[in-house]
Amino acid sequence: MLAILKWTHIFGNYVLWMMMVYLTDVWELEFVHAATIMSIWLGLVKVLPLAFLHLADAFFGNFWILFIGALSNTVGFVLLWLSTPPVLANSTGNCAAYKPECIGGQQKQLFYAGLALTAIGNAAQTASYTLFLDEQGGDDAEGGCNCEPCYCQCCGFKCRNSLIGLVALLTVSFVKSWAVLFGIGAIIGVISLLVFLIKISHYNRVSPQGSALTTVFRVLFAASSKLFHSQPQNVNELYENNNLNALLPHTQDLRFLDKAAIVLPNPPLQQQERQRWKLCRVTEVEETKTYIRAIPIWMAFILCGIVSSLGPTYFLEQTNRMNPKVGKTKIPVVLFLWLYAQFRNIFTVLFGGIFTATSIFIISSTRHLARVGFAIAMVFAILSCIAAAKVETRRLRVVTMNRFWVLPQFALLGGLDGIYLLACSNFALDQAAFSMMKYFPFSASAFSGIGFIGSALCAYIVGSVSEKASGINWFQSTINTSRLDNYYWFLASLISVNLVVYIVLIIFYRFKESRIDALQWQVNLTLDDSIF
Repeated sequence: MLAILKWTHIFGNYVLWMMMVYLTDVWELEFVHAATIMSIWLGLVKVLPLAFLHLADAFFGNFWILFIGALSNTVGFVLLWLSTPPVLANSTGNCAAYKPECIGGQQKQLFYAGLALTAIGNAAQTASYTLFLDEQGGDDAEGGCNCEPCYCQCCGFKCRNSLIGLVALLTVSFVKSWAVLFGIGAIIGVISLLVFLIKISHYNRVSPQGSALTTVFRVLFAASSKLFHSQPQNVNELYENNNLNALLPHTQDLRFLDKAAIVLPNPPLQQQERQRWKLCRVTEVEETKTYIRAIPIWMAFILCGIVSSLGPTYFLEQTNRMNPKVGKTKIPVVLFLWLYAQFRNIFTVLFGGIFTATSIFIISSTRHLARVGFAIAMVFAILSCIAAAKVETRRLRVVTMNRFWVLPQFALLGGLDGIYLLACSNFALDQAAFSMMKYFPFSASAFSGIGFIGSALCAYIVGSVSEKASGINWFQSTINTSRLDNYYWFLASLISVNLVVYIVLIIFYRFKESRIDALQWQVNLTLDDSIF
Protein backbone atom coordinates (compact mmCIF):
# COMPACT_ATOMS: atom_id res chain seq x y z
CA MET A 1 0.00 0.00 0.00
CA LEU A 2 2.93 2.34 0.64
CA ALA A 3 3.97 1.87 -2.97
CA ILE A 4 1.28 4.33 -4.09
CA LEU A 5 3.28 7.13 -2.48
CA LYS A 6 6.31 6.17 -4.55
CA TRP A 7 4.30 5.97 -7.76
CA THR A 8 2.65 9.33 -7.08
CA HIS A 9 6.12 10.72 -6.49
CA ILE A 10 7.34 9.36 -9.83
CA PHE A 11 4.37 10.76 -11.76
CA GLY A 12 4.74 14.15 -10.09
CA ASN A 13 8.42 14.31 -10.98
CA TYR A 14 7.71 13.82 -14.68
CA VAL A 15 5.31 16.76 -14.60
CA LEU A 16 7.59 18.97 -12.51
CA TRP A 17 10.66 18.27 -14.62
CA MET A 18 8.76 19.70 -17.58
CA MET A 19 8.48 23.02 -15.75
CA MET A 20 11.25 24.48 -17.89
CA VAL A 21 9.01 24.13 -20.94
CA TYR A 22 6.07 25.64 -19.06
CA LEU A 23 8.07 28.70 -17.98
CA THR A 24 9.56 29.39 -21.41
CA ASP A 25 6.51 28.57 -23.54
CA VAL A 26 3.66 29.85 -21.34
CA TRP A 27 5.26 32.48 -19.13
CA GLU A 28 7.71 33.33 -21.93
CA LEU A 29 10.54 33.87 -19.47
CA GLU A 30 14.09 34.20 -20.71
CA PHE A 31 15.47 30.69 -20.75
CA VAL A 32 18.24 31.60 -18.28
CA HIS A 33 15.62 32.93 -15.84
CA ALA A 34 13.56 29.75 -16.23
CA ALA A 35 16.68 27.61 -15.79
CA THR A 36 17.52 29.49 -12.58
CA ILE A 37 14.10 28.71 -11.12
CA MET A 38 14.40 25.05 -12.04
CA SER A 39 17.98 24.74 -10.77
CA ILE A 40 17.09 26.18 -7.38
CA TRP A 41 14.07 23.87 -7.11
CA LEU A 42 16.13 20.82 -8.04
CA GLY A 43 18.91 21.88 -5.69
CA LEU A 44 16.49 22.11 -2.78
CA VAL A 45 15.11 18.66 -3.64
CA LYS A 46 18.66 17.31 -3.24
CA VAL A 47 19.79 19.37 -0.23
CA LEU A 48 16.70 19.17 2.00
CA PRO A 49 16.53 15.34 2.41
CA LEU A 50 19.57 15.50 4.69
CA ALA A 51 17.73 17.95 6.95
CA PHE A 52 14.57 15.83 6.94
CA LEU A 53 16.57 12.69 7.72
CA HIS A 54 18.01 14.48 10.74
CA LEU A 55 14.56 15.67 11.84
CA ALA A 56 13.14 12.16 11.49
CA ASP A 57 15.89 10.55 13.55
CA ALA A 58 16.11 13.29 16.17
CA PHE A 59 12.52 14.44 16.71
CA PHE A 60 9.60 13.17 14.62
CA GLY A 61 10.21 9.68 13.25
CA ASN A 62 9.87 8.55 9.64
CA PHE A 63 6.08 8.30 9.69
CA TRP A 64 5.52 12.00 10.32
CA ILE A 65 8.18 13.10 7.84
CA LEU A 66 6.62 10.84 5.19
CA PHE A 67 3.17 12.22 6.00
CA ILE A 68 4.46 15.81 5.79
CA GLY A 69 6.04 15.00 2.44
CA ALA A 70 2.88 13.48 0.98
CA LEU A 71 0.72 16.33 2.28
CA SER A 72 3.13 18.99 1.06
CA ASN A 73 3.31 17.43 -2.40
CA THR A 74 -0.47 17.28 -2.67
CA VAL A 75 -1.02 20.87 -1.54
CA GLY A 76 1.79 21.98 -3.84
CA PHE A 77 0.11 20.44 -6.89
CA VAL A 78 -3.22 22.00 -5.90
CA LEU A 79 -1.57 25.44 -5.81
CA LEU A 80 0.15 24.79 -9.16
CA TRP A 81 -3.25 23.85 -10.63
CA LEU A 82 -4.79 27.05 -9.24
CA SER A 83 -1.94 29.11 -10.71
CA THR A 84 -2.71 28.14 -14.32
CA PRO A 85 -4.58 30.80 -16.35
CA PRO A 86 -7.88 28.91 -17.00
CA VAL A 87 -8.62 28.05 -13.35
CA LEU A 88 -8.89 31.46 -11.70
CA ALA A 89 -9.52 33.53 -14.83
CA ASN A 90 -13.04 34.53 -13.80
CA SER A 91 -12.23 35.43 -10.20
CA THR A 92 -9.05 37.37 -11.00
CA GLY A 93 -10.35 39.09 -14.12
CA ASN A 94 -7.52 37.75 -16.26
CA CYS A 95 -7.81 35.97 -19.59
CA ALA A 96 -7.85 32.16 -19.71
CA ALA A 97 -5.27 31.59 -22.46
CA TYR A 98 -1.82 30.17 -21.84
CA LYS A 99 -0.13 33.50 -22.44
CA PRO A 100 2.04 35.66 -20.17
CA GLU A 101 -0.49 38.51 -20.12
CA CYS A 102 -3.06 36.08 -18.66
CA ILE A 103 -0.91 35.31 -15.60
CA GLY A 104 -1.52 37.83 -12.82
CA GLY A 105 0.32 38.51 -9.60
CA GLN A 106 -1.88 36.19 -7.52
CA GLN A 107 -1.28 33.33 -9.92
CA LYS A 108 2.48 33.86 -9.77
CA GLN A 109 2.36 33.78 -5.98
CA LEU A 110 0.39 30.53 -6.08
CA PHE A 111 2.87 29.07 -8.55
CA TYR A 112 5.95 29.86 -6.48
CA ALA A 113 4.29 28.66 -3.27
CA GLY A 114 3.25 25.43 -4.97
CA LEU A 115 6.72 24.90 -6.39
CA ALA A 116 8.27 25.40 -2.93
CA LEU A 117 5.84 22.93 -1.35
CA THR A 118 6.57 20.29 -3.98
CA ALA A 119 10.30 20.70 -3.26
CA ILE A 120 9.64 20.14 0.45
CA GLY A 121 7.39 17.18 -0.33
CA ASN A 122 9.91 15.57 -2.68
CA ALA A 123 12.72 15.98 -0.17
CA ALA A 124 10.71 14.64 2.77
CA GLN A 125 9.61 11.55 0.86
CA THR A 126 13.15 10.92 -0.39
CA ALA A 127 14.44 11.01 3.17
CA SER A 128 11.79 8.86 4.83
CA TYR A 129 10.14 6.50 2.32
CA THR A 130 12.70 3.68 2.22
CA LEU A 131 13.44 3.86 5.94
CA PHE A 132 9.76 3.81 6.85
CA LEU A 133 9.30 0.87 4.49
CA ASP A 134 12.05 -0.98 6.35
CA GLU A 135 10.25 -0.35 9.62
CA GLN A 136 7.21 -2.16 8.17
CA GLY A 137 9.31 -5.13 7.08
CA GLY A 138 8.79 -4.30 3.38
CA ASP A 139 5.37 -5.97 3.24
CA ASP A 140 3.34 -2.90 2.41
CA ALA A 141 5.23 -1.96 -0.70
CA GLU A 142 6.47 -5.27 -1.96
CA GLY A 143 3.30 -7.31 -1.63
CA GLY A 144 4.68 -9.37 1.23
CA CYS A 145 7.44 -11.03 -0.79
CA ASN A 146 10.81 -12.07 0.53
CA CYS A 147 13.42 -9.91 -1.18
CA GLU A 148 17.04 -10.84 -1.40
CA PRO A 149 19.40 -7.85 -1.07
CA CYS A 150 20.38 -6.60 -4.50
CA TYR A 151 20.94 -3.23 -6.05
CA CYS A 152 18.63 -3.11 -9.01
CA GLN A 153 15.45 -5.05 -8.20
CA CYS A 154 13.33 -6.37 -5.40
CA CYS A 155 10.53 -8.72 -6.50
CA GLY A 156 9.85 -6.62 -9.56
CA PHE A 157 9.31 -3.38 -7.64
CA LYS A 158 11.76 -1.56 -9.86
CA CYS A 159 9.92 -2.87 -12.89
CA ARG A 160 6.66 -1.53 -11.52
CA ASN A 161 8.35 1.83 -10.97
CA SER A 162 9.43 1.84 -14.61
CA LEU A 163 5.89 0.97 -15.68
CA ILE A 164 4.51 3.90 -13.69
CA GLY A 165 7.15 6.09 -15.30
CA LEU A 166 5.99 4.92 -18.71
CA VAL A 167 2.37 5.74 -17.83
CA ALA A 168 3.48 9.18 -16.68
CA LEU A 169 5.43 9.60 -19.91
CA LEU A 170 2.36 8.85 -22.02
CA THR A 171 0.17 11.13 -19.91
CA VAL A 172 2.53 14.10 -20.13
CA SER A 173 3.02 13.45 -23.85
CA PHE A 174 -0.65 13.45 -24.83
CA VAL A 175 -2.20 15.85 -22.31
CA LYS A 176 -1.51 19.34 -23.63
CA SER A 177 -3.35 21.38 -20.97
CA TRP A 178 -1.11 22.34 -18.06
CA ALA A 179 -4.16 22.81 -15.85
CA VAL A 180 -5.14 19.20 -16.52
CA LEU A 181 -1.62 17.93 -15.84
CA PHE A 182 -1.34 19.77 -12.53
CA GLY A 183 -4.90 18.71 -11.73
CA ILE A 184 -4.06 15.04 -12.31
CA GLY A 185 -1.05 15.44 -10.04
CA ALA A 186 -3.27 16.96 -7.33
CA ILE A 187 -5.93 14.23 -7.67
CA ILE A 188 -3.54 11.29 -7.45
CA GLY A 189 -1.78 13.10 -4.59
CA VAL A 190 -5.05 13.25 -2.64
CA ILE A 191 -5.80 9.60 -3.44
CA SER A 192 -2.34 8.42 -2.37
CA LEU A 193 -2.56 10.46 0.84
CA LEU A 194 -5.94 8.93 1.71
CA VAL A 195 -4.72 5.41 0.92
CA PHE A 196 -1.66 6.02 3.08
CA LEU A 197 -3.83 7.14 6.00
CA ILE A 198 -6.28 4.22 5.72
CA LYS A 199 -3.81 1.86 7.43
CA ILE A 200 -2.45 4.43 9.85
CA SER A 201 -3.37 2.29 12.87
CA HIS A 202 -1.50 -0.72 11.43
CA TYR A 203 1.83 0.98 10.77
CA ASN A 204 4.80 0.20 12.93
CA ARG A 205 5.87 3.67 14.01
CA VAL A 206 9.38 3.55 15.46
CA SER A 207 10.24 6.30 17.90
CA PRO A 208 13.19 8.57 17.04
CA GLN A 209 16.43 6.94 18.16
CA GLY A 210 18.63 10.02 17.80
CA SER A 211 20.44 11.51 14.85
CA ALA A 212 24.06 10.86 14.00
CA LEU A 213 24.31 14.49 12.88
CA THR A 214 23.56 15.51 16.46
CA THR A 215 26.71 13.61 17.42
CA VAL A 216 28.68 15.61 14.85
CA PHE A 217 27.29 18.88 16.22
CA ARG A 218 28.02 17.81 19.80
CA VAL A 219 31.62 16.86 19.03
CA LEU A 220 32.27 20.11 17.16
CA PHE A 221 30.74 22.16 19.97
CA ALA A 222 32.58 20.28 22.72
CA ALA A 223 35.92 20.51 20.89
CA SER A 224 35.43 24.25 20.33
CA SER A 225 34.54 24.82 23.97
CA LYS A 226 37.89 23.24 24.99
CA LEU A 227 39.91 25.09 22.38
CA PHE A 228 42.53 26.32 24.87
CA HIS A 229 42.89 23.04 26.75
CA SER A 230 45.95 20.97 25.95
CA GLN A 231 45.49 17.40 24.79
CA PRO A 232 46.78 14.60 27.02
CA GLN A 233 49.86 12.74 25.83
CA ASN A 234 48.26 9.40 26.61
CA VAL A 235 45.26 8.62 24.43
CA ASN A 236 43.86 6.38 27.17
CA GLU A 237 43.19 9.50 29.23
CA LEU A 238 40.47 10.54 26.77
CA TYR A 239 36.93 9.76 27.85
CA GLU A 240 35.33 6.50 26.77
CA ASN A 241 32.74 4.24 28.33
CA ASN A 242 34.41 0.87 27.89
CA ASN A 243 31.22 -1.00 28.73
CA LEU A 244 29.75 -0.02 25.37
CA ASN A 245 30.06 -2.26 22.36
CA ALA A 246 31.27 -1.48 18.85
CA LEU A 247 33.99 0.93 19.94
CA LEU A 248 35.98 2.60 17.19
CA PRO A 249 39.76 2.72 17.56
CA HIS A 250 41.37 6.12 18.02
CA THR A 251 43.03 7.70 14.97
CA GLN A 252 45.69 10.40 14.80
CA ASP A 253 44.12 12.62 12.15
CA LEU A 254 41.86 15.59 12.94
CA ARG A 255 43.38 15.72 16.42
CA PHE A 256 41.51 18.93 17.19
CA LEU A 257 38.33 16.92 17.58
CA ASP A 258 39.95 14.80 20.30
CA LYS A 259 39.48 17.76 22.62
CA ALA A 260 35.79 16.90 22.78
CA ALA A 261 36.81 13.79 24.80
CA ILE A 262 39.09 15.60 27.27
CA VAL A 263 38.06 15.08 30.88
CA LEU A 264 38.51 18.34 32.79
CA PRO A 265 39.85 18.42 36.37
CA ASN A 266 36.64 20.07 37.51
CA PRO A 267 33.75 19.46 37.92
CA PRO A 268 33.59 15.76 38.90
CA LEU A 269 33.43 13.21 36.06
CA GLN A 270 29.87 12.14 36.86
CA GLN A 271 28.71 15.72 36.47
CA GLN A 272 30.63 16.13 33.19
CA GLU A 273 29.06 12.93 31.84
CA ARG A 274 25.63 14.51 32.20
CA GLN A 275 26.74 17.46 30.02
CA ARG A 276 26.66 15.65 26.68
CA TRP A 277 27.47 18.84 24.74
CA LYS A 278 30.66 19.32 26.76
CA LEU A 279 32.04 15.78 26.96
CA CYS A 280 31.93 13.17 24.16
CA ARG A 281 33.22 9.62 23.94
CA VAL A 282 36.20 8.69 21.77
CA THR A 283 33.83 6.55 19.68
CA GLU A 284 31.65 9.61 19.00
CA VAL A 285 34.74 11.61 18.07
CA GLU A 286 35.85 8.92 15.64
CA GLU A 287 32.37 8.73 14.10
CA THR A 288 32.55 12.46 13.51
CA LYS A 289 35.98 12.09 11.95
CA THR A 290 34.68 9.62 9.36
CA TYR A 291 32.01 12.14 8.38
CA ILE A 292 34.31 15.16 8.18
CA ARG A 293 36.98 13.22 6.26
CA ALA A 294 34.42 12.56 3.53
CA ILE A 295 33.60 16.24 2.96
CA PRO A 296 36.52 16.91 0.54
CA ILE A 297 35.38 13.98 -1.61
CA TRP A 298 31.82 15.29 -1.71
CA MET A 299 32.99 18.83 -2.46
CA ALA A 300 34.69 17.52 -5.59
CA PHE A 301 31.23 16.81 -6.97
CA ILE A 302 29.77 20.28 -6.63
CA LEU A 303 30.87 20.98 -10.21
CA CYS A 304 29.33 17.70 -11.36
CA GLY A 305 26.11 18.95 -9.79
CA ILE A 306 26.27 21.90 -12.17
CA VAL A 307 26.51 19.46 -15.10
CA SER A 308 23.64 17.34 -13.75
CA SER A 309 21.47 20.47 -13.57
CA LEU A 310 21.81 20.88 -17.35
CA GLY A 311 19.44 17.95 -18.01
CA PRO A 312 16.11 19.48 -16.94
CA THR A 313 17.17 23.01 -17.90
CA TYR A 314 19.44 23.76 -20.86
CA PHE A 315 19.31 20.25 -22.36
CA LEU A 316 15.53 20.25 -22.17
CA GLU A 317 15.26 23.72 -23.73
CA GLN A 318 17.75 22.66 -26.39
CA THR A 319 15.53 19.66 -27.20
CA ASN A 320 12.38 21.78 -27.17
CA ARG A 321 13.78 24.05 -29.90
CA MET A 322 14.64 21.19 -32.28
CA ASN A 323 12.48 19.55 -34.93
CA PRO A 324 10.10 17.18 -33.07
CA LYS A 325 9.30 15.04 -36.12
CA VAL A 326 11.12 11.91 -37.19
CA GLY A 327 9.37 11.01 -40.41
CA LYS A 328 5.69 11.42 -39.54
CA THR A 329 6.17 10.67 -35.85
CA LYS A 330 6.31 13.55 -33.37
CA ILE A 331 8.76 12.92 -30.54
CA PRO A 332 7.69 14.50 -27.19
CA VAL A 333 10.30 16.31 -25.12
CA VAL A 334 9.43 14.30 -22.01
CA LEU A 335 10.60 11.12 -23.75
CA PHE A 336 14.21 12.19 -23.20
CA LEU A 337 13.63 12.49 -19.47
CA TRP A 338 12.31 8.92 -19.45
CA LEU A 339 15.28 7.74 -21.52
CA TYR A 340 17.62 9.54 -19.13
CA ALA A 341 16.08 7.56 -16.26
CA GLN A 342 16.53 4.28 -18.13
CA PHE A 343 20.16 5.05 -18.99
CA ARG A 344 20.80 5.97 -15.37
CA ASN A 345 19.54 2.57 -14.21
CA ILE A 346 21.37 0.72 -17.00
CA PHE A 347 24.74 2.32 -16.30
CA THR A 348 24.32 1.81 -12.56
CA VAL A 349 23.65 -1.91 -12.88
CA LEU A 350 26.19 -2.39 -15.68
CA PHE A 351 29.02 -0.64 -13.88
CA GLY A 352 28.28 -2.35 -10.57
CA GLY A 353 28.02 -5.76 -12.25
CA ILE A 354 31.23 -5.42 -14.24
CA PHE A 355 33.20 -4.16 -11.27
CA THR A 356 31.91 -6.85 -8.91
CA ALA A 357 32.57 -9.58 -11.48
CA THR A 358 36.19 -8.51 -11.89
CA SER A 359 36.84 -8.23 -8.15
CA ILE A 360 38.01 -11.12 -6.03
CA PHE A 361 37.68 -9.74 -2.51
CA ILE A 362 34.55 -7.91 -1.34
CA ILE A 363 36.53 -5.35 0.69
CA SER A 364 38.66 -4.45 -2.32
CA SER A 365 35.54 -4.32 -4.50
CA THR A 366 33.72 -1.91 -2.19
CA ARG A 367 36.65 0.45 -1.77
CA HIS A 368 37.83 0.56 -5.37
CA LEU A 369 34.33 0.75 -6.81
CA ALA A 370 33.82 3.97 -4.83
CA ARG A 371 37.14 5.54 -5.84
CA VAL A 372 37.01 4.50 -9.48
CA GLY A 373 33.28 5.18 -9.68
CA PHE A 374 33.68 8.81 -8.70
CA ALA A 375 36.34 9.29 -11.37
CA ILE A 376 34.28 7.56 -14.07
CA ALA A 377 31.26 9.68 -13.16
CA MET A 378 33.37 12.79 -13.80
CA VAL A 379 34.45 11.36 -17.16
CA PHE A 380 30.79 10.92 -18.06
CA ALA A 381 30.17 14.55 -17.06
CA ILE A 382 32.94 15.71 -19.40
CA LEU A 383 31.68 13.58 -22.29
CA SER A 384 28.11 14.76 -21.77
CA CYS A 385 29.20 18.41 -22.02
CA ILE A 386 31.28 17.68 -25.13
CA ALA A 387 28.36 15.88 -26.81
CA ALA A 388 26.01 18.74 -25.92
CA ALA A 389 28.47 21.33 -27.25
CA LYS A 390 28.86 19.58 -30.60
CA VAL A 391 25.08 19.18 -30.99
CA GLU A 392 24.43 22.80 -30.07
CA THR A 393 27.05 24.07 -32.53
CA ARG A 394 25.42 22.05 -35.28
CA ARG A 395 21.91 23.11 -34.19
CA LEU A 396 22.80 26.78 -34.50
CA ARG A 397 24.02 26.22 -38.06
CA VAL A 398 21.48 23.70 -39.34
CA VAL A 399 17.81 24.69 -39.50
CA THR A 400 16.31 21.21 -39.28
CA MET A 401 17.72 18.80 -36.71
CA ASN A 402 15.49 16.18 -35.12
CA ARG A 403 15.46 15.71 -31.39
CA PHE A 404 17.27 12.38 -31.34
CA TRP A 405 20.55 14.25 -31.80
CA VAL A 406 20.45 15.07 -28.07
CA LEU A 407 20.12 11.42 -27.01
CA PRO A 408 23.89 10.89 -26.41
CA GLN A 409 24.15 13.82 -23.99
CA PHE A 410 21.13 12.59 -22.00
CA ALA A 411 22.55 9.04 -21.98
CA LEU A 412 25.92 10.25 -20.69
CA LEU A 413 24.18 12.39 -18.10
CA GLY A 414 22.32 9.29 -16.93
CA GLY A 415 25.68 7.52 -16.65
CA LEU A 416 27.05 10.37 -14.55
CA ASP A 417 24.18 10.32 -12.05
CA GLY A 418 23.79 6.54 -11.89
CA ILE A 419 27.45 5.73 -11.35
CA TYR A 420 27.75 8.57 -8.84
CA LEU A 421 24.89 7.15 -6.74
CA LEU A 422 26.43 3.68 -6.84
CA ALA A 423 29.84 5.05 -5.86
CA CYS A 424 28.26 7.00 -2.99
CA SER A 425 26.65 3.82 -1.63
CA ASN A 426 29.92 1.90 -1.76
CA PHE A 427 31.86 4.83 -0.29
CA ALA A 428 29.46 4.79 2.68
CA LEU A 429 29.82 1.02 3.09
CA ASP A 430 33.59 1.33 3.04
CA GLN A 431 34.27 4.49 5.02
CA ALA A 432 31.30 5.42 7.21
CA ALA A 433 30.95 4.44 10.83
CA PHE A 434 27.85 2.29 11.27
CA SER A 435 25.85 5.11 12.88
CA MET A 436 26.79 7.48 10.02
CA MET A 437 26.16 5.02 7.20
CA LYS A 438 22.76 6.22 5.99
CA TYR A 439 23.84 9.86 6.22
CA PHE A 440 26.70 9.53 3.76
CA PRO A 441 24.66 9.16 0.52
CA PHE A 442 22.28 11.94 1.56
CA SER A 443 25.23 14.20 2.36
CA ALA A 444 26.80 13.42 -1.02
CA SER A 445 23.49 14.26 -2.70
CA ALA A 446 23.34 17.52 -0.74
CA PHE A 447 26.74 18.60 -2.05
CA SER A 448 25.58 17.75 -5.56
CA GLY A 449 22.48 19.85 -4.83
CA ILE A 450 24.73 22.78 -3.96
CA GLY A 451 26.06 22.45 -7.51
CA PHE A 452 22.48 22.59 -8.84
CA ILE A 453 21.81 25.81 -6.95
CA GLY A 454 25.24 27.18 -7.86
CA SER A 455 24.62 26.59 -11.56
CA ALA A 456 22.59 29.81 -11.66
CA LEU A 457 25.53 31.75 -10.24
CA CYS A 458 27.92 29.95 -12.59
CA ALA A 459 25.87 30.98 -15.65
CA TYR A 460 25.75 34.59 -14.45
CA ILE A 461 29.52 34.75 -13.87
CA VAL A 462 30.37 33.08 -17.17
CA GLY A 463 27.97 35.38 -19.00
CA SER A 464 29.49 38.49 -17.44
CA VAL A 465 33.06 37.37 -18.14
CA SER A 466 32.24 36.43 -21.73
CA GLU A 467 30.65 39.85 -22.28
CA LYS A 468 33.71 41.65 -20.96
CA ALA A 469 36.09 39.46 -22.93
CA SER A 470 34.32 39.43 -26.30
CA GLY A 471 31.62 42.07 -26.01
CA ILE A 472 28.90 39.42 -26.44
CA ASN A 473 27.23 37.66 -23.54
CA TRP A 474 26.93 33.94 -24.17
CA PHE A 475 23.49 34.00 -22.53
CA GLN A 476 20.86 35.99 -24.40
CA SER A 477 17.08 36.10 -23.97
CA THR A 478 16.53 33.00 -26.14
CA ILE A 479 18.53 29.85 -26.66
CA ASN A 480 18.75 30.47 -30.41
CA THR A 481 20.59 33.78 -29.88
CA SER A 482 22.84 32.39 -27.13
CA ARG A 483 26.07 30.44 -27.37
CA LEU A 484 25.43 27.51 -25.08
CA ASP A 485 27.99 25.49 -27.00
CA ASN A 486 30.72 27.73 -25.61
CA TYR A 487 29.31 27.29 -22.12
CA TYR A 488 29.30 23.51 -22.51
CA TRP A 489 32.95 23.57 -23.63
CA PHE A 490 33.78 25.72 -20.61
CA LEU A 491 32.11 23.22 -18.26
CA ALA A 492 33.90 20.31 -19.93
CA SER A 493 37.23 22.07 -19.32
CA LEU A 494 36.28 22.89 -15.73
CA ILE A 495 35.31 19.30 -14.94
CA SER A 496 38.56 18.08 -16.54
CA VAL A 497 40.52 20.22 -14.09
CA ASN A 498 38.24 19.00 -11.31
CA LEU A 499 39.01 15.40 -12.29
CA VAL A 500 42.74 16.04 -11.95
CA VAL A 501 42.18 17.63 -8.54
CA TYR A 502 40.08 14.65 -7.49
CA ILE A 503 42.78 12.17 -8.56
CA VAL A 504 45.38 14.08 -6.52
CA LEU A 505 42.95 14.22 -3.59
CA ILE A 506 42.21 10.50 -3.69
CA ILE A 507 45.93 9.66 -3.83
CA PHE A 508 46.55 11.50 -0.55
CA TYR A 509 43.16 10.69 0.98
CA ARG A 510 43.52 8.70 4.17
CA PHE A 511 41.11 5.78 4.01
CA LYS A 512 40.11 4.10 7.24
CA GLU A 513 40.01 0.33 7.54
CA SER A 514 37.08 -1.14 5.60
CA ARG A 515 33.97 -2.39 7.33
CA ILE A 516 31.60 -4.75 5.58
CA ASP A 517 29.48 -5.80 8.57
CA ALA A 518 26.66 -3.65 7.25
CA LEU A 519 26.61 -4.95 3.70
CA GLN A 520 22.88 -5.59 3.98
CA TRP A 521 22.42 -1.82 4.01
CA GLN A 522 23.41 -1.55 0.38
CA VAL A 523 19.82 -1.34 -0.88
CA ASN A 524 18.86 1.25 1.71
CA LEU A 525 21.89 3.39 1.04
CA THR A 526 20.66 4.06 -2.47
CA LEU A 527 18.91 7.39 -2.61
CA ASP A 528 15.47 7.90 -4.04
CA ASP A 529 15.04 5.33 -6.81
CA SER A 530 12.34 7.18 -8.73
CA ILE A 531 13.20 8.64 -12.12
CA PHE A 532 15.31 11.45 -10.78
